[in-house]
Amino acid sequence: MPVTLQQLMYFVTVANVRSFTRAADQAGVAQPTLSRALRALEEELGAPLLNRGTVVTLTPAGEAVLPLASRMLADSDMVRTTVAELVGLRSGRVRIGATPSLCIGVLADVLRVFHTRHPEIDVELAEDGAQPLISLLVRNELDVALVVVPPDGIDSALHTAPLLRERLSVASPRARRPLTARGQITVAELAKHDLIMLRKGYDLREVTLRAYAVAGVTPRIAVEGGQMDAVLRMVEAGTGVAVVPDLVFAGRPRLRRTVLTPALHRTVAVARRADIAPTPAVIAFADTLLEYMSENSLRDGTNDVQVLHRYGSGRELLG
Repeated sequence: MPVTLQQLMYFVTVANVRSFTRAADQAGVAQPTLSRALRALEEELGAPLLNRGTVVTLTPAGEAVLPLASRMLADSDMVRTTVAELVGLRSGRVRIGATPSLCIGVLADVLRVFHTRHPEIDVELAEDGAQPLISLLVRNELDVALVVVPPDGIDSALHTAPLLRERLSVASPRARRPLTARGQITVAELAKHDLIMLRKGYDLREVTLRAYAVAGVTPRIAVEGGQMDAVLRMVEAGTGVAVVPDLVFAGRPRLRRTVLTPALHRTVAVARRADIAPTPAVIAFADTLLEYMSENSLRDGTNDVQVLHRYGSGRELLG
């Protein structure tokens, strides 16, 4: 796997502050993410760069790499600045839409990086269910959106590119007993529990109802019509359970994840109006999104998300 600028940035940050914890805080990532990236960098280069003691120090290889890495990062910043001036990224606007789980699990970090690189670009964010986001795209009220691909496809007026595939699981309060002893649950078993149902417009609502119908059971709906944050809070409070994407479990210790069997998955795509050429600002956002997806693993102990690496650039992603 080739050396990435992200890995070099992590290395330079650690070398400057001599602490993995402080470096992770400065880089805005979790310490395990930073540590994994540096291990991968050392494996790629074939030598350790850091002595991992009480105080982090540089190995001879690290001393040699540090000035080269610093110069490469400076050159990268100069390239971005030059290109931004050429393509007009000193001003502009990008209107982005995403479902709540993707705002939490992906977009928050992507927009942080994007704003750092292009502070002059105004970002407008619409957080909603997949169906309303598709309608906003069709009406040209959004430039680009991360939407869930429905079973019958997306409006033909839109260009879509699959980005990731994520599993759906059952959220229940960790303070209560597990739904099953085996960590998995069928829809028939799920039908015995009170359900918190998202409002209309969320693809999860339709997916959940369809799964109940296929299993030949009727949902016991305790509360209906909430948005994602409200649904998760009600689950934490013990009002009921909910079918949600695996991405929402990260950072929510009060939720217990129980895997549905057979498994339910959904595909997330990047969508835009097919008849409107993407602006430089939209392309820059897509570049940042792809960079994040390629450099950050979304699969860990609390989720199952498969990133679909099919695109080499934001322009290619946008079609």
